[in-house]
Amino acid sequence: MLADGHAGGDDVTEQPYLIEAVQVQKHFPIRRGLFGRVAGHVKAVDDVSFGIHAGETFGLVGESGCGKSTLGRVMLHLQRATAGEVRFEGRDIQQAGARELRRLREEMQIIFQDPMGSLNPRFLVRDLIGEPLRLHRRMSAADRDDRVVSLMEMVGLDATRRNRYPHEFSGGQRQRIGIARAIALEPKFIVADEAVSALDVSVQSQVLNLMMKLQREFGLTYLFIAHGLNVVRHIASRVGVMYLGKMVEVAGTDALFARPLHPYTAVLLSAIPEPSLTRKRERIVLQGDVPSPANPPSGCRFHPRCPFVQARCRTDEPPLATIAPGRQVACHFPLA
Repeated sequence: MLADGHAGGDDVTEQPYLIEAVQVQKHFPIRRGLFGRVAGHVKAVDDVSFGIHAGETFGLVGESGCGKSTLGRVMLHLQRATAGEVRFEGRDIQQAGARELRRLREEMQIIFQDPMGSLNPRFLVRDLIGEPLRLHRRMSAADRDDRVVSLMEMVGLDATRRNRYPHEFSGGQRQRIGIARAIALEPKFIVADEAVSALDVSVQSQVLNLMMKLQREFGLTYLFIAHGLNVVRHIASRVGVMYLGKMVEVAGTDALFARPLHPYTAVLLSAIPEPSLTRKRERIVLQGDVPSPANPPSGCRFHPRCPFVQARCRTDEPPLATIAPGRQVACHFPLA
């Protein structure tokens, strides 16, 4: 079973953000021809702004290709933004020099979707978990090994198995190895990029519970990226919904599940199986395919698939507007 509830509920806080995206864009050039002429751009992330408070879990959801993983990498400065700012503790990390960036690498970490793909299969587990310590801390080999033992115990792994290779562990155990590696330097901010999507449902629950436990113990701040809302509901205090490179709705988790305002959010909610035998949620089926981010539609990017489209939607792009404390939506005609 999942731990009881998510931290933060729908509370709106005036505290400054730990990390904030300000009008972030990430465009990838499309090159053609012998000389690599730029023939256009894939607008993976297009003018996105949001912030995450210290100790909060912000869920980021959307279909494949909507730009959420790219946004997560930009937030970590693993990819440089085409435009806009990413502010960590008030400072734009894109302006950081080499020394400051090295320090930021200790403060910001990532948990990947595929634990096997992110772990070098030729390294022992003790070396995988201890590598950040070797690179960023002046420690003896014995002290580093002691720290690895402590980290493995924190994430529920048998530390006597630290001299084994990743393939000798199950998928859930490998993800725990990835989590131990991510928290080794005691970071403040972690991007969990589809961190449980490759795991069985029962193992997902165990890993989510572990992440929430570590958050309570160490005050971690998460950007939790997922395809659907059913997972983020249990761990996130606020949720941002992305579609085709744009943020279309931001709300507290409870408020968003109780009353989605953007039609795309309603579509995602309708896809979640309803356990109740007496109450059935009406499924909203989208027509057509996701448009190309290299050539997004005019007006609202969701309008070619929106079941509630009106004439204005085809011509005017709606801004992400605040309509209530803690609630933002990019829609000309929000759902009642």
